[in-house]
Amino acid sequence: EVNNIDFAVVASHPTEAVRRQVERIAANPYFTFGGYIRQDEADEVLRTGEVGAVVVFADDYDRRTAGSGEPDGAAIQLIFDASNPNDASSGAGYLRSVLLAEGTGGAPTPELHLFYNPQMKSSYNFVPGLMGLIFMLICAMMTSVSIVREKETGTMEVSPVRPLRIVVAKMIPYFLLSCVNLATILLLARFVLGVPMSGSVVGLVGLSLLYLVLALALGLFISTMADSQVTAMLISGMLLILPLIMLSGMVFPIENMPGVLQGISCIVPARWYIEAVRKLMVEGLPFAAVLKEFAVLAVMTGALIGVALGKFNDKLE
Repeated sequence: EVNNIDFAVVASHPTEAVRRQVERIAANPYFTFGGYIRQDEADEVLRTGEVGAVVVFADDYDRRTAGSGEPDGAAIQLIFDASNPNDASSGAGYLRSVLLAEGTGGAPTPELHLFYNPQMKSSYNFVPGLMGLIFMLICAMMTSVSIVREKETGTMEVSPVRPLRIVVAKMIPYFLLSCVNLATILLLARFVLGVPMSGSVVGLVGLSLLYLVLALALGLFISTMADSQVTAMLISGMLLILPLIMLSGMVFPIENMPGVLQGISCIVPARWYIEAVRKLMVEGLPFAAVLKEFAVLAVMTGALIGVALGKFNDKLE
């Protein structure tokens, strides 16, 4: 269920009829009024995520409502960020219902415009989510299980090779496998599913490589808490996969979650990765637009590597 959609209004001269419509929309629990903006600011506020929709009222909206205006363009335009097609489809339906509800004074039918995903392709939404899920599964879950297996058989303790080298050697194959998966997913997304990559491709690859290192560090951290492969799989499944799916924004929009869950989602790495990938792949933003997400992932990566290696060495000693 979609709710809490922020919307802005473009109206050169907000008349009484326009204000009544805006108040009617803002009173609906599905929408939050974000203020009046200029026409040339609509694209910017949608790209930055300040709002999810923009309502544009024509200069002669009052005359159109009274039935005396000349038909020069749409009286009302609804502009939605359709990078998430489910949100855009539901939000557009709700907004149209509010504008055309009984008692609105014969408001004309709104004209709908969809930014970033005009064809409402679901691949624009699920490809970034699958990237976050697949990389975490391969790097974190498989790495933790393979390292715990060495501890179970005792080969790590009796090997003449230092444990840190064994750990790095275990991680490298999964990192390389994930790099192959990254290239495959990007090629399939672009040439088979038609997902655009008008943003920074170099930034997308760099962000993905950082996410791979973070997932490897998370797998190492899980291996420090598990004494068996079964335990490692349970930890990965219960404490990793479920939050990854439920709280990352892959399935459910984060802005629609209760405040407590929104706070918890901030510590889920996939949330920041998926959000950044959508901006780079679908919305075509430059790398500078995802610096916050990149910084959060970098801090998480450094913290996980430091804690995991420290606990791993203490456990071996």
